[in-house]
Amino acid sequence: MEIYQASMKDLEGVSALFNSYRVFYKQAPDMEAAAEYIKERLEKKDSVIYVVKKEGNYLGFTQLYPTFSSISMKKAWILNDLYVDAEARKQGIGEVLIDKAKELAAVTGAVSLSLSTAHDNISAQRLYEKIGFKRDEQFYHYELSI
Repeated sequence: MEIYQASMKDLEGVSALFNSYRVFYKQAPDMEAAAEYIKERLEKKDSVIYVVKKEGNYLGFTQLYPTFSSISMKKAWILNDLYVDAEARKQGIGEVLIDKAKELAAVTGAVSLSLSTAHDNISAQRLYEKIGFKRDEQFYHYELSI
């Protein structure tokens, strides 16, 4: 099993995982749009994508976006997407991807690594809490759709 930062050579494999990730969150499948979105992220370098492969098969990915904490006046990272192919689950791949994200945060001097997940994604919540993520009890999360 190998884990590394994705590049354009991984576009097809990462896009397929990204499309499956969106379907998991009840979005209509759209490989063309998924590929265009991932291609744009890779070209613009406005996110960091790590991928796990084994024997040429793409098993999982995570996508992180940089942000900043005004209070601490430091960089922070948002672990926006994490997905492991259904056939590859229960092999520690999610944990390996999060470890890579934590490494990125540490190397870049970030103050935190944050994420959100669906209320009913219990298996992901268990993983995050096992690794040390704490559920925010201090702030509410709001979103305005545009």
